[in-house]
Amino acid sequence: RLTEPLDREKIQVPENLETVLRGYQKEGIAWLCRLNECGFHGILADEMGLGKTVQALGFIALRKAKGEAGHGPAMVVCPTSLVENWMVEATRFAPQLKALAIHGPERQTLIEQVGDADLVITSYALLRRDIAAYRDVRLGTVILDEAQHIKNPDTVNAKTCKELQADQRLILTGTPIENALHEVWSLFDFLVPGMLGTRQQFHERYEVPAAAGDGREATAELAAQI
Repeated sequence: RLTEPLDREKIQVPENLETVLRGYQKEGIAWLCRLNECGFHGILADEMGLGKTVQALGFIALRKAKGEAGHGPAMVVCPTSLVENWMVEATRFAPQLKALAIHGPERQTLIEQVGDADLVITSYALLRRDIAAYRDVRLGTVILDEAQHIKNPDTVNAKTCKELQADQRLILTGTPIENALHEVWSLFDFLVPGMLGTRQQFHERYEVPAAAGDGREATAELAAQI
């Protein structure tokens, strides 16, 4: 399946998205679908302003249309400032999805409705407070938006997100590495724990050579793995 080239023209996106999506966005949705078909997790690392949100919404809407929503709803975890934007974009681009924003003092009541939703949206800050309520919730897909919020694996954000139970894990980010190589280790520790070794193994294999100015071969290997 992986050897077949992506054909964005074969992606039958919902009608309301057909005239909105640009070619590369349909290709992004096709790629997300390919990952899902193969049981893989991944990072959609388009630059800022290229429509990562609409690609993610198109992927979720397409899976619902095909009856492939998995074992539960999709959840988006994003910065607090973007929760409202995700709701607006979902209403605009994927009105067929039943979207539920988890916010406010009645969050426990809202969390009890998660099973009836297609798309659940919450913030990193609220997830930290509410994680106990999600421990028995099985998600079809969990999507971390602006995933630099888990770039430090020692933070509560990173540890909390890794507690979520989902069939597929996806990341949306324009900056998969901002300052240091270990940030990409943290992203993959969320996606596929162990794929890049332990944190210490990663440090010795990739960061030490890079810091010594002899990291070309090691970083080429890392890029190939990713």
